[in-house]
Amino acid sequence: MKKIVVLAKQVPDTANVTVDAMKSDGTVNRAALPAIFNPEDLNALEMALSIKDKLGADVIVITMGPPKAVEILKHSLYMGADRIMLITDRKFAAADTLATSYVLAETIKRIGNVDLVLAGRQAIDGDTAQVGPQVADKIAFNQITYVSALKEITDDYLVVERDGDVQTEVMKTGYPVLLTVTTEANTHRYPNCRKMLQFFRADLKDNFNETDRLLAAENGWIIPTYTLEDLELDEDRCGLKGSPTRVHKIKSIMLKGGDLKMYGTDATDIKHLVRDIMKDYVEVN
Repeated sequence: MKKIVVLAKQVPDTANVTVDAMKSDGTVNRAALPAIFNPEDLNALEMALSIKDKLGADVIVITMGPPKAVEILKHSLYMGADRIMLITDRKFAAADTLATSYVLAETIKRIGNVDLVLAGRQAIDGDTAQVGPQVADKIAFNQITYVSALKEITDDYLVVERDGDVQTEVMKTGYPVLLTVTTEANTHRYPNCRKMLQFFRADLKDNFNETDRLLAAENGWIIPTYTLEDLELDEDRCGLKGSPTRVHKIKSIMLKGGDLKMYGTDATDIKHLVRDIMKDYVEVN
């Protein structure tokens, strides 16, 4: 096993959605929500690190996003990733899954000699589950989606379980291959204290002054960034230009609690509770 690429994304914390979470154009108002490491991407990273522990491999984490996405890249280093890459450019803004997968696929091609690509099943801000399969198609990799367990892995093949439509499926594949991973696949490890001390100063090159920049480079604290120009991408396939998806209408839905009725523990109250449940849920002919 030579190289494992993990596709990661910094996403808004959709567990804390407010009325300001959406913009009028149908895009997510990321400034209104705290940003977190996409949960299933952490499971993908854990799978990569567990494979590295067993077979040895160079684990490379890629994220496409704004400069503040360095936070999840630093977290990846704390967990044990070997290399990180921030793909960032204003021309990538408003990308749908088609444009996003194009940028990520071209980045993987640029890395070269990749045996395995791992990604979360889907991002919690879009829930499309499309980016992983689209990347696999663009780099001509086999793909297995909805992987819920890694059963066996060698330098020649791997065996996984995946959640099928009606049953759990066991699948065997050679390399190269892309897997999308669910939360059931593993429990991700905690950041390593030694690596946290080693990389807590890691940041973008421009955030270091001239005096500290040389020291940062010597210690591997400068997070590599790549733009559209660096990757020699077709601008017409990136960002809004390369995104055929359009949101025509949005509707904010706020859930409200219903009426609250309290019951006691005596026989009469229990009888009333059963009667009310039957009235609401049992059809009487």
